[in-house]
Amino acid sequence: MFIKAVPKKDKTTGKVYSYYRLCESYRLGSSIRHRNILSLGNLYELTDNQQFKLLADRIEQLIEGKTSLFTFNDPVVEKLAQGFYGQIVSQRLMDKVISVTPEKNLQLVDLESVCLEDVREIGSEWLCHQALKQLDMCGCLEKAGISPIDINLSLAHIISRAVFPASEHATAQWMQDNSAVCELLDLDKEKISHHKLYQISRNLYLNRDLIEPYLSHKTNELFDIEDKIILYDLTNSHFEGRKEYSQMAAFGHSKQKRNDARLVTLALVVNPEGFVKYSQIYPGNIGETTTLEKMVESLSLHTSATGRKPMVVIDAGIASDENLKMLLSKGHGYLCVMRGKLKEYQAAKNSDNVVTITDRRDNPIELLLVESQGIDDTLLYVRSQRKAAKEISMHERFTSHFEEGLQQILRGIKSKGGTKVIEKVWERIGRLKQKYPSAHRFFELDVPEENGKATDLKWKKIIPKARKEEGVYFLRTSEKNIDEKGFWDIYNTIREIEATFMVLKSDLNLRPVFHQMDEATNAHLFLAVLAYQMVNTIRHQLKAQDIRHNWSNIVRIMNTQKAGTVTMLNQNERKIHIRKCSTPEPKVREIYDALGYKHYPFIRKSVLPETEKQKDQKPDTG
Repeated sequence: MFIKAVPKKDKTTGKVYSYYRLCESYRLGSSIRHRNILSLGNLYELTDNQQFKLLADRIEQLIEGKTSLFTFNDPVVEKLAQGFYGQIVSQRLMDKVISVTPEKNLQLVDLESVCLEDVREIGSEWLCHQALKQLDMCGCLEKAGISPIDINLSLAHIISRAVFPASEHATAQWMQDNSAVCELLDLDKEKISHHKLYQISRNLYLNRDLIEPYLSHKTNELFDIEDKIILYDLTNSHFEGRKEYSQMAAFGHSKQKRNDARLVTLALVVNPEGFVKYSQIYPGNIGETTTLEKMVESLSLHTSATGRKPMVVIDAGIASDENLKMLLSKGHGYLCVMRGKLKEYQAAKNSDNVVTITDRRDNPIELLLVESQGIDDTLLYVRSQRKAAKEISMHERFTSHFEEGLQQILRGIKSKGGTKVIEKVWERIGRLKQKYPSAHRFFELDVPEENGKATDLKWKKIIPKARKEEGVYFLRTSEKNIDEKGFWDIYNTIREIEATFMVLKSDLNLRPVFHQMDEATNAHLFLAVLAYQMVNTIRHQLKAQDIRHNWSNIVRIMNTQKAGTVTMLNQNERKIHIRKCSTPEPKVREIYDALGYKHYPFIRKSVLPETEKQKDQKPDTG
């Protein structure tokens, strides 16, 4: 065996670097041919040519079943050889590997010398690493022209965003001090810095037009998905900081009620399985109705529906008449919540009876296909008792607040120095009505006056009866041949994009945004989207096995698996290092088995002579 150097050129920087492969020679007729066995990366750990030859020889020793160690002390070569040998065994790259199970190696050891060192979290990292391998992210990033060392750092950054979502500075510290993610990806943790992570995030965003379509099609292929329905919605994130020179940050309608902070808007196209098909970042003051057409123009590149174009499911905020006409003109059907409520409608000709179903909490929901003059779409009447109870509760709360406001005005009329001028009193009442527009209609007011001043304020509360329109809303779709249950099932897929935003915002710390430069902001949001795609790859498969943990709970469970190094001295005063992962807990094994993933990333052992420094550091057994 030998190691072959293959020159490659970084398309971004133009720099030429060497990429190494493990090869073997074989004879074909009278000619000698070379066969590639394994890609070894850039092997930046090796500093001289002799080490390359020793590495190839050591890998060959391990493949042939030889247990003898080097006569020289080169732990760098030994570590690489063991790692590459493990890949050859696990991927079955050669037929002549002697045994996957190592022979028993019995030695006498000094129990007082046994220590546990370098303990790190590895369960969540190993889970995510296997998900990225399932998605073949390495192949995707290699096509993007990213160098091997940057590919590994990119994967480590994506994993870190999912397992430990934090700033680049905190992430670099976590990778160095707490996690085994660098070990999984053959990275030198001492060389990790927040500056490198910033650059990696930017590189990933610069290749968004290649990475995003790749993941869209890859997830469809992996899970046999056809994008017959797609969901579209927006969310926004607020900034911490003034962002005075940003073109993206702007004041707008905040879904977090953070109207004091500038915003940036993330728009997503998601399929019912929760995988992102396309994303776009907009300024924070963008209107919901103005973004849909730009997104629809990119749908054909990011979906794999056969035959007809996918149906677009949107909420009422985006479902303007202009947007619905635009969708039809581009060949897309739609389903949405109607803006406002219908005042005149009747049961559709093909639907005479109300269909009653229950939601996940067993609350009854009434469904009926209806029609209304002047509307060609298929309409669905929906009445939710739970929603009706909520609306009644809101009415009661608002009327209570309105009555408190009236009492304050009355105290002003009755108190010395309070507001008594009749025009000012009615002005205060007007402002109160403006504040509670749905509540003031339940009150009859009387303001007696004398000489232009109010002397009293009286009111009578009209207790409304439960109205049939409470808890009622209407759905509309361009589909013609659809029944109540099918209508409702399609609409409920919009819950998936709500769940997507929930994972992004709560589990992956999409907001708030602390970056001050627009370039860094875009990279931050796109990194979260990439991490979400990996997370959903895991959760989609777990849900198929009826394991429905949220992501934070999965990380908590998986973090019980650790990696540690056990060291001890044998009878020859040689120090034995065994690097192993802890045995997975039952819940961890359940997750691995449901996904078909391996339980352990590695088992590494080396035996080295004890140095004088190590002798001095023996634990005090007295």
